[in-house]
Amino acid sequence: MHPAVVAAVFPVIFIGELPDKTMFATVVMASRGHPRAVWLGASAAFGVHVVIAATVGVGLVHLLPHRAVEVIVAGLFALGAVYMFRETSSAEEELVTREARSHRRVATTAFAVIFVAEWGDLTQILVANLAAHYHAALSVGIGSALALWSVAGIGVVGGQGVLRVMPVATMHRVSAVLLAVLSAAATWSAVRG
Repeated sequence: MHPAVVAAVFPVIFIGELPDKTMFATVVMASRGHPRAVWLGASAAFGVHVVIAATVGVGLVHLLPHRAVEVIVAGLFALGAVYMFRETSSAEEELVTREARSHRRVATTAFAVIFVAEWGDLTQILVANLAAHYHAALSVGIGSALALWSVAGIGVVGGQGVLRVMPVATMHRVSAVLLAVLSAAATWSAVRG
């Protein structure tokens, strides 16, 4: 394990996940069920996704030449930045509310909603990209899991307070800028290497 990689990955995933639909999902589900059960279900779903994404990311490193991986990573970070600039939260909130109402048990609901919502999500792609970029699936996985579990905790405990302090649009912009910087860094690495 590389503590520096864990420390580098944590803020990227944390900031990227804050304005995501899963933050709204945990807020909505915690308002309708036991917060601890919501957090446990959401955390379990995030854990499964992190293992999958980190494994796929490291797999790319072994299948493709280094420069090709860096170009793919740079492109996906750039697409992520564009996605975050264009993202709207109202449609996400409506989707999460409908999904949360369709299940009966709180922990199972949280797991199912987060597990389904995260497939192909920006954060899952980021985890795969970071694992490919750092060539360190375990460290990226740990940093990502800690970040995702923290966001789920914030959503359960004080999600509405976070939204009062920092508007969703601001969180999206901060995430987009961070992803643009990561895209530039990965592009520089591909050109240089």
